Amino acid sequence: MAVEITWWGHATCTVADSGVRVLTDPLFARRLAHLRRRRGALPPPEAADAEVVLVSHLHADHLHLPSLARLAPGTRLLVPRGAVAAVPGLARLARVRGLAVTEVAPGDEVTVAGGLRVRAVSARHDGRRVPFGPQRAPALGYVVQGSARTYFAGDTGLFDTMAEEVGPVDVALLPVGGWGPYLGPGHLDAGRAARALAELAPAAAVPVHYGTYWPIGMDAVRPHEFHAPGGEFVRLAARLAPKVTVRALAHGDRVRLP
Repeated sequence: MAVEITWWGHATCTVADSGVRVLTDPLFARRLAHLRRRRGALPPPEAADAEVVLVSHLHADHLHLPSLARLAPGTRLLVPRGAVAAVPGLARLARVRGLAVTEVAPGDEVTVAGGLRVRAVSARHDGRRVPFGPQRAPALGYVVQGSARTYFAGDTGLFDTMAEEVGPVDVALLPVGGWGPYLGPGHLDAGRAARALAELAPAAAVPVHYGTYWPIGMDAVRPHEFHAPGGEFVRLAARLAPKVTVRALAHGDRVRLP
């Protein structure tokens, strides 16, 4: 049992398992609206090389159409149920690029390339495409089941049934921060992520969703929220989940787990 994780920044990871590359929430932009990439080089072209892509929710830093446009024709794309209707341009992009889009909801399980199975699980996050308007698609996490079971949490708050819904996993990719000075509800900070880790009890974990993007002109506003979450998660995880191997990666680094 082994899986290789590459962290490209923010929530974008490549999970390589059983010869299949699974890409999460691809975001390859130097700038997105009021956000700019402050740390880590832009991912190289090969970062878009994947057989399967998982999109956790509809926010533009997770479902980013220009980044999805870099995927090769035939790539399998799993998105929350309702995403095609809610996001203008997604259906056209999939048609033009030849992407195979499958909409899923919590509890759905899909067999993808190489016999890998991907199961959608709940997340606690306001995943609407814009800050206002109807909730047209759920925010999701995913469990990739190959030689290992890898949980990609997407963007979520801590909730009581998380460990029960996710089930036993070997590796957890957990968000530990965000892209601004303050985290609203529906997010994990380093402390809540460490508590989630203790409940999930995987063999290994990698912190994600921190230290990459930040609002333009706000570099000096609560800078610890940009720089500190990864190290803080490592420290708290050692106390709350001492049996879990935690690997905080630099942008573009990869690790073989567990």
